[in-house]
Amino acid sequence: EEETREVFGDYVSIYNFRQSVEDGTTVPLYYENRIPELELKNPEINEEMERIIESAGLDEQQEQRLQREYVQEYSLITSDDRLEKIAQDIVAHFMGRGQQGKAMVVSIDKIATVRMYNKVLKYWQEYLDGLKMQLVHSIDEVERGRLVYEIGYMDETDMAVVGSQEQNEVKKFRDKGLDILPHRRRMVREQLDEKFKDPDDPLRIVFVCAMWMTGFDVPSLSTIYLDKPMRNHTLMQTIARANRVFLDKANGLIVDYVGVFRDLQKALAIYGSGSGGGIEEGDTPVQDKGELVALLKQAVVDAVMFCQEQGVDPQEIAGVKGIERVRLLDAAEDALVANDEIKKKYLLLARNVAKLYKAVLPHPTASTYGALADIFATLAVRIRLLTRKPDITAVMGDVENTDPAPFEPADTFKQAFDGGLLQRCCGLVEDQEARAD
Repeated sequence: EEETREVFGDYVSIYNFRQSVEDGTTVPLYYENRIPELELKNPEINEEMERIIESAGLDEQQEQRLQREYVQEYSLITSDDRLEKIAQDIVAHFMGRGQQGKAMVVSIDKIATVRMYNKVLKYWQEYLDGLKMQLVHSIDEVERGRLVYEIGYMDETDMAVVGSQEQNEVKKFRDKGLDILPHRRRMVREQLDEKFKDPDDPLRIVFVCAMWMTGFDVPSLSTIYLDKPMRNHTLMQTIARANRVFLDKANGLIVDYVGVFRDLQKALAIYGSGSGGGIEEGDTPVQDKGELVALLKQAVVDAVMFCQEQGVDPQEIAGVKGIERVRLLDAAEDALVANDEIKKKYLLLARNVAKLYKAVLPHPTASTYGALADIFATLAVRIRLLTRKPDITAVMGDVENTDPAPFEPADTFKQAFDGGLLQRCCGLVEDQEARAD
């Protein structure tokens, strides 16, 4: 950065992170620290170690040096208990997200990458078995439909390890009790990059240590799980994998298991400073997920206040069930369609709450706003259904000429899920019109 400026002079024009988000060319990035007790805050992991790790794919000699000279730090990062806990958390986090996009797991080296893959597979099966057990004991039809869909989603989800090839890798992995051959065969025989870029392909999680972290665009990639010390341009390039615009993707999320964001300010000082990236102090391209929670809180407050101005109390509706809830929803619906201005304003506020609620999941604070978010979404569905005037002539003709098919809950929930309707267990709806259908 500095050498470039010395040769060519100062910048003529700057286009920074904030501007790209404001222009809609990228989505905002947020990060969250998971399992704080596992965060790596050891001061002995110094810049030299980070510089070695940062190399674009450690070769065999570099990996040996890393493990030899920084044995204590390396052992801490790759300890079996630590990787077990992180793998279990990745599965729970991935399945608990409201924003269903693809994910990338970044580990310190190739050995750790394959180990993490194996551990995630183990906990993936445990989570899946738990869903199947819930299905056996569930008697609620809506709950059963959700479980059937989630089980199908997990069954079809594909995962893959992606890494560069090196000499004697089969023996190297075998000495660690690992088998690289099945992964290498997939990397050679399959177009894994094309599969991962395809939002409809079931390859939804990839495990990497260096590959695909620069110059690899996957718009549907929404979550990056970081368990690798990183610095400077490698850190900046990696987190940018999640900021591509895709359909209703509200933001990208960086999940930090290694405390890597302590180096974010260092990276910004070089690649995002006022002279470089045009970033003012405190204006970073990545915000703490707590900021997202604060936005959700404000969105809920705004929606509640607007409803109250129209004589509607969402909190009262959320506090009752059965016929009383239906009565209050009917009255609220009438109040919120009093005129076009009120209706449009309400739908805008409700959509904002739904978008932020989905983005915040699975944050523990989300449950605080789940009931109200569901009320806002339900009212939005009713309003859209009330104002629609569909022409069903063609549809009725198709129905008359089609053999009846059995009802399949899994298919129904797949359509809902793919349309952004099913927001995990909360029943939150974003696309009200699709739900009305």
